[in-house]
Amino acid sequence: MPVATPEQYEQMLDAAQKGGYAYPAINITSLTTANGALKAFAEAKSDGIIQVSTGGGQFASGTAVADAAFGAIVLAEAVHRLAEKYDILVALHTDHCHPDKVDSFLRPLLDASRERIAQGKGPLFQSHMFDGSVVDLDENLKISAELLKECAELNIILEVEAGCVGGEEDGHDTSGLPAEKLYTTPEDMLQVYETLHPIGRFMFAATFGNVHGAYKPGAVKLKPTILRDGQKVVTDKHGADAEMDLVFHGGSGTSPEDLQETLDYGVIKMNIDTDTQYAFSRPVVKHMCENIEGMLKIDGEVGNKKNYDPRSYLKKAEQSLCERMIQACNELFSARKSIYQG
Repeated sequence: MPVATPEQYEQMLDAAQKGGYAYPAINITSLTTANGALKAFAEAKSDGIIQVSTGGGQFASGTAVADAAFGAIVLAEAVHRLAEKYDILVALHTDHCHPDKVDSFLRPLLDASRERIAQGKGPLFQSHMFDGSVVDLDENLKISAELLKECAELNIILEVEAGCVGGEEDGHDTSGLPAEKLYTTPEDMLQVYETLHPIGRFMFAATFGNVHGAYKPGAVKLKPTILRDGQKVVTDKHGADAEMDLVFHGGSGTSPEDLQETLDYGVIKMNIDTDTQYAFSRPVVKHMCENIEGMLKIDGEVGNKKNYDPRSYLKKAEQSLCERMIQACNELFSARKSIYQG
């Protein structure tokens, strides 16, 4: 199945909202990570979201080019082709684009979608994230509204953030912010809804103490009731249909109880990056340690080509990432719920 059409993507999000589950959204940086993600979704019989950050795009373009938008386009085009081999739906998304990177990253990707649509194809990406949490809410929503108008014209969904996810991940560093910045208020959520809903469909990364990075269970103090209270303010004023599609960033180390509570309050997408990076890297390290003499040409020896052939350890990395993503599908209850009808 090719990448989901805009209509199928909306159906995916509607199904998750109605069914009380969320889609894992994995950041990819290469063909190997893309293949691991697709394999996982297919084996879990789950639809899912594959996303590219500015850092991921820059890496994918190669060290000689180092162009985030170009690399994101390369990865997206590859996923469009690879996804044809699987019987599930995936949507393509971009992660954490700050205001200073809108013109160099987000708008070139919107232009790429315009070109595809002019050719009779669907948009390159089905959704994008604008992260305006680094500016005040009024400025954030001014830019968000402008971008959502552009996205809506292309049948693309925009994800926005109000409040800040703590920690550091792939160039997104808010580790020095005061604690109160890590919590979105109900008033913020109402302002986001009333500003953006008239323009087009959006997803909202409200913050409730979540932090990027790897933490032991219990180290991060989440307040999922912030999501409940914000949704209530919106639906009390605008009706039950106004419940927003929420996104959970920084979910590493989340307890099953907190995770379930976020789903109860409307989370339909959870980003998975730190855990999949570790899952990808661990078997590579193990391979190196177990085959160190074959990996290195020491004291005039020739090593073992079967050991240092990158495919020998990248296959293991792909499989480990796949297994971690299947775990995510099960934990978020998207497994065995694909809406794809082939």
